[in-house]
Amino acid sequence: MNWQGWAEIALTMALIVGLGWPLGAYLARVWQGERTWLDPVLKPVERVLYAIAGVRPDKGQGWLAYAAAMLAFSAASFVVLYLILRFQNLLPLNPQGFPGLSPHLSFNTAVSFVTNTNWQSYVPEATVSTFSQMAGLTSHNFLSAAAGMAMAAAMARAFAANRGESLGNFWVDLTRISLYVLLPIALVAAVAFVGLGMPQTLAAHVDATTLEGAKQTIALYPTASQEAIKQLGTNGGGIFNANSAHPFENPNPITNLIEIVLMNSLSFTCVIAFGRVALAGRSARALVAVMAILLAAGASAIYVAETYPAPALVAAHVDSSSNMEGKEVRFGAASTAMWTAATTGASDGGVNGMIDSFMPLGGGVAMFLIQLGEIIPGGVGSGLYGMVVMALIAVFVAGLMVGRTPEYLGKKVEAREVKLAMLAVLVLPLSILGFAAAAAVLPVALAGLANHGPHGLSEILYAYSSATGNNGSAFAGLSANTPWWNTTLGIAMILGRFAYAVPVLAIAGGLAAKPKLAASEGTFPTDGPLFVGLLIGVILIMGGLQFFPALALGPIVEHFQVLGAVAGH
Repeated sequence: MNWQGWAEIALTMALIVGLGWPLGAYLARVWQGERTWLDPVLKPVERVLYAIAGVRPDKGQGWLAYAAAMLAFSAASFVVLYLILRFQNLLPLNPQGFPGLSPHLSFNTAVSFVTNTNWQSYVPEATVSTFSQMAGLTSHNFLSAAAGMAMAAAMARAFAANRGESLGNFWVDLTRISLYVLLPIALVAAVAFVGLGMPQTLAAHVDATTLEGAKQTIALYPTASQEAIKQLGTNGGGIFNANSAHPFENPNPITNLIEIVLMNSLSFTCVIAFGRVALAGRSARALVAVMAILLAAGASAIYVAETYPAPALVAAHVDSSSNMEGKEVRFGAASTAMWTAATTGASDGGVNGMIDSFMPLGGGVAMFLIQLGEIIPGGVGSGLYGMVVMALIAVFVAGLMVGRTPEYLGKKVEAREVKLAMLAVLVLPLSILGFAAAAAVLPVALAGLANHGPHGLSEILYAYSSATGNNGSAFAGLSANTPWWNTTLGIAMILGRFAYAVPVLAIAGGLAAKPKLAASEGTFPTDGPLFVGLLIGVILIMGGLQFFPALALGPIVEHFQVLGAVAGH
């Protein structure tokens, strides 16, 4: 731990947050259908896509229609991706000769990429063909991210509306976000990555001779294009099993910095765009402050924890200045700390270190950041609407304190909104703790653990936290490619994405129909330090709904295991 490490974290944070303002202004124009500098090139393409799909861009949708379109699109995407993976042996661009994936692995992977989770229960370079990677996984990196940003746009319009009914049109939002935001940025990033040393080829592999004279086969893929949208769309799910610790996915410190910035920039961008669309720039800056404070705190805690020697080494009298196990040694502990906080807080599984090799505090912080609900800054779009849900709960708490109906950005927050908000946030602990409790006592689940005791319990909790939070990172000690883990983790991903998003869209529909009220002397301010502190407190409490009960899960599990052993005898 030194000043250079702290400076690296500070610089990375400054770049992430700073890019949010110009990109946020641009994204707001895209959300509102206004003219952009890309219109001369992309507007004709946009019109053709609407004509082919039969979409009427001038026709708005209420929240039910918007939610139904989102669910229908996601279901169709799942079916297509499942079939691609299941029958990749019959499809072109399979120079590796890989067979089709098993039914349970195809289910898990298809759900994973449709929900923007990108959990991988397999070794990508030994399992997935070039066609599956490009036409299946990479395309869904665009589409799942665009769907999340579309729902954020709907939330922004809800606060801008004055007794309105429409949240926009999901198909228009999906198209414009993909064309005007994700494709151009990903294209520029991919070209930059190629120039910085990432491979981009349809060749299956290259043969090399090692220094000892042995033959080595090195897998190759169109890596740069996948890496660009993987990071930009907070997808995770790399070309190679080591993900961004692999030198092909992350060859040098410059690519490492670009990837971290890409991973978080659009999440902050959505908040700035939300403030512009809802005409609430000061309140949006308060949300940015909350995200930045919690993200910086998480990175700092991990950095401190991981720059002290492991207690086991100290006890063995081994000279070690820090715990470098599980770190990306090419870039150092500070970069790994920032990356870990960014991935676990930004709904991105693109790790460049081994979280299960972290110190207990470092791994605990990573798990807690996921369990906050993936809102600091969260996935693209999902981080914004998740933060708004927390803000609604915060103003409700403030309203209880002063004895008046709470308001947020000119909209009254009443019983319906609070019930739906609590329904959304309670999905997380129910899924995480429910599945974890079952997995901790069932032999079919325990068979996948490389460790037992407290560390094994952490592997279980982290897996279901990551799946439900649509994050996609994991402890390395869990062998998840079994029917139990693939199926239950897939269900957890579905709950974390859609059981959360549908109540959010219902909240947006209710708020859009309400009149937009002017602030009065009794309105609780949502753009100052008091609100920032209140919101941080609410977020930490909501995160504790699953984190702290998990601390008691260990003795409960041990009790049931003892009962099972007695019954077995």
